[in-house]
Amino acid sequence: MKRLLAVGTMLIIALVIPTQQIAAALAGSEGDQQGQRGTQDDVPIVGQMLRVLTEKLDLTAEQQARITPILQKLHDIQQTLVQDKSLSREERLAKVRPYRYKADEEIREILTDAQKGKLDQYLQGPHPEMHGNLSGATPPPR
Repeated sequence: MKRLLAVGTMLIIALVIPTQQIAAALAGSEGDQQGQRGTQDDVPIVGQMLRVLTEKLDLTAEQQARITPILQKLHDIQQTLVQDKSLSREERLAKVRPYRYKADEEIREILTDAQKGKLDQYLQGPHPEMHGNLSGATPPPR
């Protein structure tokens, strides 16, 4: 159960970043995406994470709107930790873990039982699009 929660939390973190992009698109602001990405590409953007969750879980517009701030908060925390070069990878992961658990809980409160099942199933497999690189290392070229 703890492993599933940890995996769920990781998914949520990855989802936090895409939410920002989707929120901007829903607001009709396609041009200016400043702030959509942090200073590094190692933390997924909110819009990207929201897009993945929307595709995998069939989120409604209302759910997207409620999940976006959760993902944004998690993204901001992750970005701060990635930029802190005094922390080791393990320290970064340890510091972000409680925030991931909290985001997972908050997002699950918004989901239907069917969506929670889909989320659990999605988290069982590989889902690199939902994870950031908290090591602070430069990500490989895409």
